[in-house]
Amino acid sequence: MNELNRHVLGWQALAAAGFLLLPWYAVEDGFWGFGWLLDGWPLDPDYAPAIVLLLQGEKPWLWPVVGFLALPLLAVGRPRTDRLAQWVLLAAGGLGVAYILGQGFSIGIRGWSFAGLEAWFGPLGDRQFGMGYGALLAAGGLFFLFTLGCAARGAVNGDGFVVGSIGLIVMVVALFIFFPVSRILVSALQTNEGVLSLTAFLDKLLTGKIWGLDCVYSYRACGVAWNSLALAVAVGAGTTLLGLAFALVVTRTGFPAKRLFRGLTVLPIITPPFVIGLALILLFGQSGAVTSFLEWSLGIPASRWLYGFTGVWLAQMLAFTPIAFLVLIGVVEGVSPSVEEAAQTLRADAWTTLRTVSLPLMRPGLANAFLLGFIESMADFGNPMVLGGNFNVLSTEIFFAIVGAQYDQGRAAVLALVLLFFTLLAFWAQRRWLGRKSYTSVTGKGDAGIPVALPGRFTGLILGVTVPWAAMTAVLYVTILFGGFVNLWGLDNTLTLRHYIDAFGVTVGDHGLVWSGGAWNSFFTTIAISTISAPLTAAIGLLTAYLLVRQRFLGKQAFEFGTMLSFAIPGTVIGVSYVLAFNVPPLELTGTGVILVISFVFRNMPVGVRAGVAAMSQLDASLDEASLTLGGSSWQTIRRVVLPLLRPAILAALVYSFVRAMTAISAVIFLVSAEYDMATAYILGRVENNDYGLSIAYSSVLIVVMFAAILLLQLMVGERRLGRRSGAQAAKLDLGGQPA
Repeated sequence: MNELNRHVLGWQALAAAGFLLLPWYAVEDGFWGFGWLLDGWPLDPDYAPAIVLLLQGEKPWLWPVVGFLALPLLAVGRPRTDRLAQWVLLAAGGLGVAYILGQGFSIGIRGWSFAGLEAWFGPLGDRQFGMGYGALLAAGGLFFLFTLGCAARGAVNGDGFVVGSIGLIVMVVALFIFFPVSRILVSALQTNEGVLSLTAFLDKLLTGKIWGLDCVYSYRACGVAWNSLALAVAVGAGTTLLGLAFALVVTRTGFPAKRLFRGLTVLPIITPPFVIGLALILLFGQSGAVTSFLEWSLGIPASRWLYGFTGVWLAQMLAFTPIAFLVLIGVVEGVSPSVEEAAQTLRADAWTTLRTVSLPLMRPGLANAFLLGFIESMADFGNPMVLGGNFNVLSTEIFFAIVGAQYDQGRAAVLALVLLFFTLLAFWAQRRWLGRKSYTSVTGKGDAGIPVALPGRFTGLILGVTVPWAAMTAVLYVTILFGGFVNLWGLDNTLTLRHYIDAFGVTVGDHGLVWSGGAWNSFFTTIAISTISAPLTAAIGLLTAYLLVRQRFLGKQAFEFGTMLSFAIPGTVIGVSYVLAFNVPPLELTGTGVILVISFVFRNMPVGVRAGVAAMSQLDASLDEASLTLGGSSWQTIRRVVLPLLRPAILAALVYSFVRAMTAISAVIFLVSAEYDMATAYILGRVENNDYGLSIAYSSVLIVVMFAAILLLQLMVGERRLGRRSGAQAAKLDLGGQPA
């Protein structure tokens, strides 16, 4: 039996198993529950496979799937060059998947989804539930039969693994990125009755609540679009300048606390996004420590200056400056000293060299740092919720449009489109500003020069900014740690463990240990969801990177754009789009743990892609070619050659995806349910009830857990070994390989 026949039979058996054995529709236990195995399966209509439903006279629209599953048998026994076998696989796989999706979208909760179908076939007395294990397995098997047909036709040199990988990425990106975003567009154009109306869209879009310019007279009355844009620009510019200052201090000065500066960059990244806002309240709120001290010592009365633009901007600056620093430190280190020395040879002083040579070469890093700060500010939900006061932004308005008493999906969709427009505009502006100029300063030639010292006054300026900022960051984290151990901050500072006991208490009952703390459910859910989503994110991201770096295929640029699109879409938009897209058949996922995993995977996937692209670009393609020449398949080459050399990229993808899943809030707040509550949503609920002590205690536990997880991941992934001598070993040998 040739390789094509084995693959055909394998995927056909997988699809048949979904049709013959597993529940075709989603079960009540959820994706992770298997109680249906002992509760009437396979005869109970709620858990029955498709074939049982058909034999019981139910769901007659599933009969054509039998034909698509049987059709690939015509290709068995034929060589891959046989045109009939190729077209059979294309027809069975492509048309089979199209039919399953088509009937899924055609029949919804109330019967036919389209009036024309009801007029043609008559009323349908039975609703359709979302797809379950069986439908997904059958559709997946048919889909990979289609990719086998494409490979047999010669796509991507006939490599079935590569074609299947490309098809898989395209399918999931279309399903979990493009489809939800398109649902936002459709929902924005619909009236409350579900009728498409451009007038209704314009009425919701062109309102003073969004675009009002009365802020000239009353700042509070400014439209939420302008509020969000002004805040994002201020945060993007501020984090870029401050991140650059920290990067210059660490790389271009002899400041003794460089390592401390680097350490402080890690803390905000592994901190839930609104915890910094809580710490600011504990310090500068009306009952804060600094406010109380100033009132006692200088007679300055307490005020609400922290609640509004100023407080949100300060919190976001503290939260997002480390991201700008991590982007810029590599860029600053990459500026070639020889270029700066050349400028000094031409009698340029230190300031002129910095302004005309060094900073222009840092332009790509500055642009990326600003873009990241801009997008993070636009998508941030926690800090505006905690510190916004009367200063409303798009992310919080979207939240209240969905979960508030008004429940206006159309308005939420319109607001999400405005937010998406601003982020895409920032992407365009960044590319426009950078243009097509070359900023290369690191080449293969020797470059052992010493970076030019910064101007003396400029060094004093950046130290005068960064040292107080670092001190304030350190004070904030001491406050966070201490705030969980006091009874009531600002009113009763008695030390207590009450908040930790309320959140994570364990008692002994009649049947053993009882997890009595109120936070255990959300804590275990968060750990489980993050643990599941992190390896999936890394796997999809690194597979995508392999395809982008090592393979050539039609539409490669569009493929790359699609995989990176989710990074440009703020989490708030992702949350709303998932609610709109996956609240009805054929994929009823809202309220389940699966939708949380999916949102994390495709929200964080671009980081795995970029980490993989950067690491794989350093690996010589001849390594792959040698493996293939020795008879290894593409999958064997990836598993045995590429992956061991990608351990740094794997670690980066795992750590980032795990941490972001633990700390995400903007998308999560729309997707959590009573059964699947996440830590950040739980903490935010306690904040809204002014229970700051428990919120701080829970956040402290999360920070410790994430530190431990990062260390564990480092141990599991390990380091890559390149077979190079260390410096000590090299010193023992002369150039001829003999002991010195």
